[in-house]
Amino acid sequence: MMRMTKVLGPCAVALAMLASPAAADDKKVELRIATLAPAGSPWMQVLDKAAAEIKTTSKGRVTLKYFAGGQQGDERDYVRKIKLGQLDGAAVTSIGLSLIEESIRVLEVPMMFKTVEEVDYVADKMWPHFQAKFEQKGFRLSDRGEVGWIYFLSKEKVETIADLKGQKIWQWGDDALVGAMFKKLALNGVPLGVPEVDSSLTSGRINAAYGSPLAAVALQWHTKIKYMTTMPMSFAIGATVVSLESLKKLSAEDQKTVEEISRSGTKKLRKVIRKLNEDSKTTMTRQGIMIVQTPASTVEEFAKQAAVVQQELAGKVYSKAELEMVLKYRDEYRAKKK
Repeated sequence: MMRMTKVLGPCAVALAMLASPAAADDKKVELRIATLAPAGSPWMQVLDKAAAEIKTTSKGRVTLKYFAGGQQGDERDYVRKIKLGQLDGAAVTSIGLSLIEESIRVLEVPMMFKTVEEVDYVADKMWPHFQAKFEQKGFRLSDRGEVGWIYFLSKEKVETIADLKGQKIWQWGDDALVGAMFKKLALNGVPLGVPEVDSSLTSGRINAAYGSPLAAVALQWHTKIKYMTTMPMSFAIGATVVSLESLKKLSAEDQKTVEEISRSGTKKLRKVIRKLNEDSKTTMTRQGIMIVQTPASTVEEFAKQAAVVQQELAGKVYSKAELEMVLKYRDEYRAKKK
């Protein structure tokens, strides 16, 4: 699930929209946004470009100050600091989003989707539902960004679930879905924050992790591992969230500005991330990492156990109705494509 994992939603900070137009038109506002995305990464390139455009278009009234690369800690720290007023928002993965409204993780249930088109169809249908829930929690949820397909990364070759059981696998401490999946499969998960993964791979505290190819390269995890599976465990999303209290500082005009710039960049960002994830696979193989073909029997067993986990988490992480909505829209899309 991953640092950047992470990230997502180009200036989503721009969530703009419906907050109170209490601020004077000439009032200058700085929004402080934290993210795990490393400086210079594709996510930050898009976010920085959008921030520059917002500053120019608003004639300097609105500036976005990004704290990149985990400067403000892990995503749990971001949510806590936003609630304390020490930050205004954060560009996070679904893990950070779940710390505000956990039910959004229903979009990342392991083995739920087979194609990015399925992800897009279901997530687009569900997004307004979650935006309303975040609004109730005091946050504006921006348009959807993404991290991409999540694969197992390891120092030792992994082809079967038995092979996975022999690994010390990083487990994001706040990831209830992966935690449930690991428990179901009796995997040895080592709870750590994202900033701890790189050093833990180096020291041997863990010898396996999971993430998208782009995240692995951006975070330099790819220099510590030798193998990656062809089986994706899930598809990771993310977005920028901003406190509604912070948005009240912006005038109606400036809210419109950040909203429009955010919307224009979000789809572009998803296209960029998808291409770079494929490019990152090439980068990894050129550096000697072997992409191991996951046997069909392993995929089938993993999917079988994931289906059980899907149902077990209904009523705990997300509601049964929300799971049914995701399954309904997914099957609806598949029926249209037959």
